[in-house]
Order: sequence, then C-alpha cells, then structure tokens
Amino acid sequence: MKHLHLIIIFVLAGFLYACNPSDSTPDRGKILTVTGAIDPSDLGTTLTHEHLLVDFIGADSTGYHRWNRDTVIRSVVPYLEEPKPLGVHSFVECTPAYLGRDPLLLKQLSEQTGIRILTNTGYYGARNNKFIPGEVFEMDAEALAALWTDEFRNGIDGTGIRPGFIKIGVDANDTLSAEHRLLIDAAALTHKSTGLVIASHTGPEPPAFDQLDVLESHGVPASAFIWGHAQSGTQESNILAAKQGAWISLDNVNAARDNNPGARFSTAWYVERLSAMKEAGLLDRVLISHDAGWYRPGEPGGGTFRGFTDVFTVLVPALEEQGFTEAEINQLLVVNPSKAFVIR
Repeated sequence: MKHLHLIIIFVLAGFLYACNPSDSTPDRGKILTVTGAIDPSDLGTTLTHEHLLVDFIGADSTGYHRWNRDTVIRSVVPYLEEPKPLGVHSFVECTPAYLGRDPLLLKQLSEQTGIRILTNTGYYGARNNKFIPGEVFEMDAEALAALWTDEFRNGIDGTGIRPGFIKIGVDANDTLSAEHRLLIDAAALTHKSTGLVIASHTGPEPPAFDQLDVLESHGVPASAFIWGHAQSGTQESNILAAKQGAWISLDNVNAARDNNPGARFSTAWYVERLSAMKEAGLLDRVLISHDAGWYRPGEPGGGTFRGFTDVFTVLVPALEEQGFTEAEINQLLVVNPSKAFVIR
C-alpha cells in the first residue's frame, strides 16, 4: 500500500505516546528553529507566516524528488537577503508536510543567510484534503498526535530537525468537517504533549470559533491557537477571538493592492484593522506577515516569487503616519512573535 510506512510509524509512535503522553521537555520556554533551540529574546523582528517552497501537486505525488535543493537555494536566497537590512531576524515557514516542507532545505537557507527559520509538524486539510495522504483518515486523533509528537521529539524524516509549531489547515466552511475536526483534535493532543503553538490556515470566523471550541473541549487555552488569515474574518470577530486569548494573524500584506483604490486588504485596510485592535487594547494578540514567496516545483524557474519587504517599506510607514509608536510596532513584529512561538 502506498504510504504504508505511515501506518508503521503511527503504530510505533502511538506506543511511545501512550507510554509518555505528558513528558516534560527541556525546551520549555525556548523557540525551536531549524538550527536548534533559542531564547525568545533572540528571535528579534519576525515574519510569522511566509513560504519559501510550495508544491501544489498533491500528497500522492509530492516529495523531495520534485525539486533540486541547490537550484531552490540559488533562487530563494536573494529574497531572504532582501529584508535583512530592514531589520528582519527570523522567519516562520508555514509550508506543511505533503505541500513542500523540506527541513534540510530550510536549514541550508538559514545557515547561508543567517535568518532564523521555524518549520512545522501537522497536516493541511484545506482544499478538500488534497494535501493529506488518504491513509491518514484511517487513523484516530491519538495516532496522529503520536506521529506529530514523534517529529517534535526525534526530528522530521530522520533529519534531527525539529518543528517549532503545529500547522494545520481547514476549509472555510460554516462548520468543521469530520476530517478537519480530527486534525484539530490531534493538534490539541500534540500541543498538550509538546507545548507547541497551533497555527491553522482558517480564513473567516465560523471555522475559527469552531476550532477554539474544540481546543476548549481538550482543555487547551485559546492562547495556544493562531487564527491564520484572520483578515478574512470581520473586525468584530477578530476582537472577540483576541479577547478570548487567540492570536490574530493578519498575514497577507501586499502593497500591490494599493494600485486598486478601495481594494480589500490594501495597506489602508490593514491600518484600519490594526487601529481597531489598538483601540480595543489588543495589539498584544496580533501577528503580521505577507504570506508571500514561493518557489514552485514544476514551473519554469520556480515560477513567480513575491518578496518579503512590504510590511517594512509600506505598512510600517503607514502605521507611523497613523500615530503608531515605535513601541507598538515593536510589539507587533518582535514581542508578539516571541510570545506566540515559545514552547509552553
């Protein structure tokens, strides 16, 4: 059976998980990058939702054979170097397994550029589960959590490189499907055994609050949840989720939209949403990023790549014009990431 190795890993990891479901870890209070654990104070200015390589071919066809690491590195390094003079120190790479996650590639990129990079464990169910092997849904939440916990404890694919967060994805439906409920159940169990934060590709508010309800049922606090693409939710829903303790990820800053006056998610739109969060006293629950990149295997030259500078060259100046202080901007780009991704 294709992906039979998954079944074997699930069985072995499940045994380990059952024996040690709540082991303490020496990494508590640290942040895990692809080059090792660091103190939160060393994370610095951080982009919290970006991509360096994404492969959309599907779980049944993707794999490391789909790209050449040296070729990808030559293509990607200039984009990683570009935000460094703007003060960027760290970078959260949100590409999950079966969508192009490559921890060795990320480690090489980190070592070459000096940018600290976080990778992830978990599965991405959005787009109707195209990026999850079918065998996964023969498993229960405990088995999935055992697999993801094993990556945290022992490293990904034998590399010794450990994930710094859990990445899942759900479709933007009014209610969670059974498959996506399984993912958030497994993420909750993994959080409880590892302390890793859960970052979920979510979008509008119905699946966001459904996921928060599932976490609550497991005794997992909202502060362990990052609502990915929260800009697709209403201002009121962002404020409500933040008041519950969730992280609100406004992660698709793209100054190209400013060429279309009045466009949704323009720079002015982000300034308005961030101003509302500030007025509500909730800037300490917000994360900012571009959701940009990325090298695309199978496309000529890796396809079109969108860079990682608009936050600093366009959005930050616009916030300053609106009266945001240096301390408030530091809160968004330095303090909040260091708190969101720390191992609890």
